[in-house]
Amino acid sequence: MTTARVPRLGLRANLAQFSLLVAVNALVGGVLGQERSVLPLLAEREFGLTAYTAMLTYVLAFGITKAATNYVAGTWSDRYGRKPVLLAGWLVAIPVPLLLIWAPHWGWIVAANVLLGISQGLTWSTTVIMKIDLAGPARRGLAMGLNEAAGYAAVAVTAVATGYLAARFGLRPAPFLLGASYVAVGLGLTALFVRETHDHARLEAGSHTARADGRHDHLHAGLSTRDVFRHTSLREPALSAASQAGMVNNLNDGLAMGLFPVLFVSAGLSLGEMGVLVALYPAVWGLGQLITGPLSDGWGRKHLITAGMVTQAAALGVIAVADTFAVWAAAAVLLGAGTAMVYPTLLAVVGDVAHPAWRARAVGVYRLWRDGGFAVGAIVSGVAADLWGLRAAIWLVAALTAVSALVVAVRMYETRPVPPRGARDGSSGSGR
Repeated sequence: MTTARVPRLGLRANLAQFSLLVAVNALVGGVLGQERSVLPLLAEREFGLTAYTAMLTYVLAFGITKAATNYVAGTWSDRYGRKPVLLAGWLVAIPVPLLLIWAPHWGWIVAANVLLGISQGLTWSTTVIMKIDLAGPARRGLAMGLNEAAGYAAVAVTAVATGYLAARFGLRPAPFLLGASYVAVGLGLTALFVRETHDHARLEAGSHTARADGRHDHLHAGLSTRDVFRHTSLREPALSAASQAGMVNNLNDGLAMGLFPVLFVSAGLSLGEMGVLVALYPAVWGLGQLITGPLSDGWGRKHLITAGMVTQAAALGVIAVADTFAVWAAAAVLLGAGTAMVYPTLLAVVGDVAHPAWRARAVGVYRLWRDGGFAVGAIVSGVAADLWGLRAAIWLVAALTAVSALVVAVRMYETRPVPPRGARDGSSGSGR
């Protein structure tokens, strides 16, 4: 008779599964990265789209569906378990590279991005939730740094690879065959090796302790889904500040996805140079989170987020005025560094504040607002670019980012939990 596996919290106690989930999220990021260098050029050269707003319809479709699916993913993860939701996300991804390869008109590209948004919402949200489940409270920033670093480093590597493949073999089909291979490997690893983590969240809920200052006393275990939405969106200061900052952060990324390649190529850069610039920002973003995630565990969350948003705004201003590869490269590094300061830290804030019993739903609501930024970014930057030009659109997004930093500075409080002395990695008891 076999003995049931007893869950334990902490990175050391769950190293094998945590490492596997890092690899799975790298594949999730790679599926997203297959589009980053190629689609804006495909829109212009093969489908004849000239209006920036029309070109950004794929970003809009992706952002709306990913945002909505994030919300559903959190609820379903609590109801049905984490692994089934992760598997469903990989299954939805199967047609995406095929649609991108064979699309006879732009509507197919938009349809592919609807499916991509659903897939990314299910897969990326669930890997976040599963890593928070496994890590425990003491190393939440490190856990999120590793998760997001893997995903966005893969976005960057894939953007470079697809830019090279496009320059060597054409815009289709070669770049998207790489995405198809990611989907096959991700589905196989998830089906065969990933284990359910819901019991780890239940274990943490059983030993959950309130803050000494009483700030979270109203955020008890029995909140309804409606109350979770209200607290995360509006009522709870740290959660709501994180939600708006996440939306503005991905508004930046929506701008970068849709308009940066066009700006760089229109300035006379080659496809290879454009691919490097497009990849540099998510590469620094991804790898930088290996530093900023654990840094937030030691220094705290609020000031790192505020400084990161200010850094992003400054970087966008430089991109708006630059016209050479070297200056754009420096600005891309700065933009990536600012985003790395913000991205894992916002997720850690949600994990800090939300009770383990409804944390998955809070992550879903936060990611609803955060990834809604893709859609907002597509609309705002596309309309602004059509009315006033590419550089004016970038200046507008820079200003919005600076305002978001001010909101965080005023509204958010420090959420980082102080672990008990000696609790180095958040490892916790093994029993129930």
